[in-house]
Amino acid sequence: MAASCTGASGSPIIAAGFVAFLVLLFFSSSSAASSSASAGGGGAGSNGTRVAFQSGEELIRWQRIVAELNRVRNVSVKTIESPDGDVIDCVPTHQQPAFEHPKLRGHKPESEPSERPRSSSVHSDADASATADGNVEQGLPQAWTLSGESCPEGTIPVRRTTEADVLRASSVRRFGMKARGSGGFARRDSTGSGHEVGHLTCWTPVMITETDVDVHCAVVDGVVQHAVGYVSGGSFYGAKASLNVWPAQVASQTEFSLSQIWVISGAFGNDLNTIEAGWQVSPQLYGDNSPRFFTYWTNDAYRETGCYNLFCAGFVQTSNRVVAGAAISPISSYAGRQFDITILIWKDPKQGHWWLQLNGALVGYWPSQLFTHLGARADMVQFGGEVAAAATPHHTTTQMGSGRFAAEGYARAAYFRNAQVVDWDNGLVPAAGLRLLADRPECYDIAGATGGAWGVYFYYGGPGRNVRCP
Repeated sequence: MAASCTGASGSPIIAAGFVAFLVLLFFSSSSAASSSASAGGGGAGSNGTRVAFQSGEELIRWQRIVAELNRVRNVSVKTIESPDGDVIDCVPTHQQPAFEHPKLRGHKPESEPSERPRSSSVHSDADASATADGNVEQGLPQAWTLSGESCPEGTIPVRRTTEADVLRASSVRRFGMKARGSGGFARRDSTGSGHEVGHLTCWTPVMITETDVDVHCAVVDGVVQHAVGYVSGGSFYGAKASLNVWPAQVASQTEFSLSQIWVISGAFGNDLNTIEAGWQVSPQLYGDNSPRFFTYWTNDAYRETGCYNLFCAGFVQTSNRVVAGAAISPISSYAGRQFDITILIWKDPKQGHWWLQLNGALVGYWPSQLFTHLGARADMVQFGGEVAAAATPHHTTTQMGSGRFAAEGYARAAYFRNAQVVDWDNGLVPAAGLRLLADRPECYDIAGATGGAWGVYFYYGGPGRNVRCP
């Protein structure tokens, strides 16, 4: 992932009826799990541990996931072991997960967009960012590249997903997806007030030991909070910004902290379309606390469609250099050197697909067929941070950005700089009239300005619980 150094975001226990299908079975391997499990039962990971599913639907989902994991491993032409423990499979481009989507079967991958957005400002090209001493740092430093290995042309690097990754999810059926509910993790309308409250399913051990320890799945209210800058009320065809990357501290395995760009269209109800990309810390999704590059999409307000990275069919990757879900390295340090990534999302004016670029390198695209409203244009663009946590009597200590408030400024607070949108003529223009919003500024805040080499920019973030945010 490209990083550049620069100088100047108590519900009751689930009822017995909900787990009526629960049965425990044993499996000796992941392949057995995908072939031997029967509807209404359970299964096990490759280590032989028992696995409990909440329903027959979850069991079916598990079987499909395991089958796809095995398929990706089997078609891989090369395997790379990353120094951080990740395993990268080099998968032939035409055999990537995207083409399992019913709307993309037979889809011929595009190798390049017909054109890229034109810059209208001498300060807008942040693909290679100047450091404080005038030096320029380029490249795509993700941790996996430190191995010195790379994927051959004609393949894409795919971070290997393990059964343990799937079983950490609160629901196997929704693995790799943002949670839903009364708001869920969906980004609410920025023109509203207050913060989102959803039904966040707490993490539950789905691996059951030989002693048959009881498993209780509790559903509790969840809270999602934001500090964002946004533009709305027009037609937008993309967005671009540079954001520095931090090792945000996350309070528990079920919580996450992210900083990203949202490209949005539709109503904040059942038909919201979003395209998202940025960095996140999510121990439930990745099994560690490393900040990682991610992508996301949905066409129905996070209800049944879309996912992170390549966890489902949809996003078509074209790059053999960038890994969706890989750890970012290097990262920023408090009062030390700052490293940021530059993300550009835009709608190709001829193909209609939404392309993603990271520090000048094409990553891939979301085909226009995936969307309803975004098939034409976006009506809102957002830049900023998001924290998702379980609702408790006290506010979470999960950090947003660097964990510092905006007032601390450069090298201490997280930032977005050179915030731009793509206009009707495929031109990059400053995000004029950017409005700033913090759901709970005593917990996470935001403050911005315009001018100089940073164009439209803002600082954002915070520690979560503190004396003003108990």
